[in-house]
Amino acid sequence: MGMPLIIATSSIVCSFCYTYSFFIQKVAECDNCQRVGRPLANGQKRKYVKRSLGLKFMMAQSILLEVCVDSVESAVNAERGGAGRLELCSSLMEGGLTPSLGLLQVVKQYIKIPVYVMIRPRGGDFLYSDQEVEVMKKDIELMKTQGADGVVVGALTETGGVDAGLCMELIAFDMAYDPAVALETLISLGFERVLTSGCDSSALEGLPVIKRLIDQAKGRIIVMPGGGITERNLQRILEGSGAEEFHCSARSSRDSAMKFRNSCVTMGATIAAPEYGLKVADASKVRSLNAIAKNTL
Repeated sequence: MGMPLIIATSSIVCSFCYTYSFFIQKVAECDNCQRVGRPLANGQKRKYVKRSLGLKFMMAQSILLEVCVDSVESAVNAERGGAGRLELCSSLMEGGLTPSLGLLQVVKQYIKIPVYVMIRPRGGDFLYSDQEVEVMKKDIELMKTQGADGVVVGALTETGGVDAGLCMELIAFDMAYDPAVALETLISLGFERVLTSGCDSSALEGLPVIKRLIDQAKGRIIVMPGGGITERNLQRILEGSGAEEFHCSARSSRDSAMKFRNSCVTMGATIAAPEYGLKVADASKVRSLNAIAKNTL
């Protein structure tokens, strides 16, 4: 299943390394460079520096892996395996929906890496009603109070364009009519990152588009491949795109601990995850993906 969502974060910028932090305070430690100081004001223009070969090499050595998780177990495994950031959601079978506040609170108790929370009130498309937008705004407000480091949300117009009015923090992209135009819209709005499968069923299938978007971005925004990334195709995706971050679930299946099992009753639709099987982030897979990325670069 391809990535139906692309994200871009917009927030306050670290005055040292110019990295965005979504809910950074007036004086805080930057997640990227770990230095404490006064960040640039929200909305202030970000500075761009031409990357020397040395800087490019240094950035390649610290390529970041973001893992999407839907449980505390997966979050802990992802961090243990070396993930640099989490996308926290529920219902990964539907591409990810808004998680509960309880899940966010407990995850934050167990891990130290940044947690970005999915804000998506339902499955399906990214054209939302006024009531659904109200829910999304309230969810963003609540997640912020519970320590979310950022949010992930997508919104499009009925004609497939970027809904710039709704995209206050993050934005949908892969279902946009014209990804090149959508990318420029994100940049003009001051967003930091886009997550994309190249508008295709997987990042591997969409590799040519991902490469074109990275070339188009010219360092003005991070283009992060995601969707069907595994140990088998990661090297090809990184080499073919030149990406500096990537996104995956890195999950493995395991059997339920239930001893009593009623095979006549299911808790969801006919096409659903097995009742007595679980998919969780696998620390060994995360480590393997990080090793491949390091060796590739």
